[in-house]
Amino acid sequence: MEKQTVLSIYDDIAEWFDSARNKSLFERSCLDFLLSHLPEKASVLDLGCGTGEPIAQYLISMGCRIIGVDGSPRMISLCRKRFSDHEWILQDMRQFQSPETFDAIIAWDSFFHLNRDDQREMFTVFTKYCRPQGILLFSSGSEDGEAWSPMFGHDTARMFHASLDTGEYRVLLEKHGFVILKHTQSDSACGGHTYWIAQKI
Repeated sequence: MEKQTVLSIYDDIAEWFDSARNKSLFERSCLDFLLSHLPEKASVLDLGCGTGEPIAQYLISMGCRIIGVDGSPRMISLCRKRFSDHEWILQDMRQFQSPETFDAIIAWDSFFHLNRDDQREMFTVFTKYCRPQGILLFSSGSEDGEAWSPMFGHDTARMFHASLDTGEYRVLLEKHGFVILKHTQSDSACGGHTYWIAQKI
């Protein structure tokens, strides 16, 4: 599976996705935990930022500077129209390069579209661009495997998802210099998501 396939699907359904995406900000508890560990006016690298709502929108409202990365031209276009004072980069997250490091890195509902080998490689990206004491937040699965499945509400769009097992995520975080601050599986208060929040030491 090539990530570009997933990117092409998202680009094709960008407008539908934007209207259908749950924007009630059920992620707020995660984001508030993240913000509690960040300085004022923190710089946040949002990998797989989508259309910028509601996550980037909320972080912007809380004073963060966002650098959003997404491989869908239509989604990045929406971000640029909505939040023109922030930086939006059309790029595959695996190829991200910058002279800058960031107070936080987010890969919410995006990281798990990478195959397992690419997920392992992304930890090099995380550690390269996260500042000391910076925070990493990503959502994941909890069991090792890969699958294609219909997108909820858009059955003709089949999406690729992959996960490592929980133990391997722990090993990778430790290997790349992160301490786990919070890990919750299938959090009912957060849309049923499994997620990790870790701090670079």
